Amino acid sequence: MYVVITLVAVAVLVAIDQLTKWWAVGALANGTVIPVWPEVFELRYTENRGAAFGMLQNHQWLFVIATIALVAIIAALLYSGKLPRHALVTAACVLIIAGGIGNLIDRTVSGYVVDFLYFRLIDFPIFNFADICVTGGAIAGIVYLLFFDGKHPTEESYGKNDTALVMRADGTAPGQGDSPADGRDAFDCTEMDGAGTDNGQRETAD
Repeated sequence: MYVVITLVAVAVLVAIDQLTKWWAVGALANGTVIPVWPEVFELRYTENRGAAFGMLQNHQWLFVIATIALVAIIAALLYSGKLPRHALVTAACVLIIAGGIGNLIDRTVSGYVVDFLYFRLIDFPIFNFADICVTGGAIAGIVYLLFFDGKHPTEESYGKNDTALVMRADGTAPGQGDSPADGRDAFDCTEMDGAGTDNGQRETAD
């Protein structure tokens, strides 16, 4: 079930990426600019022949090989069971795989990546939904490493011989109330009679 859910999540994210790019080509490729938030955020078409956010232009073969390798490694780790089954870890892997596949499709089919999301206020490089997935996955992975990795102590972290924290149902620690001879309290070296008098003291008094 885990494999099915993650595969469906990746497929949905890739579909969203490709559909939004398809829309951008039809609506924005002619030079149309749609101001979603005037002077802050707008939709503007561009063709990116570099890496995410326009870096390293015209190195398509390098990005294709690197993307395939990265996606394959993350997918292998995710489905090998070697990664922690934590929501942030799963989200990080799914987002990075989906984003990588989304942009890989563009590179192999068109030779460039369609970008159309533009923060005009800070003149941020134009990006797309796949870039958001990759960035979000990286952030999720960092958050896990900083705040969750190793924060759940396992049984080994207490030590095999550490019995001080282990209590029995009657509230006593192991070793208390256990006598190798008759099962009575190991620390009780005398017996009390029905009247509450120590038998050893009574014999002495007699």
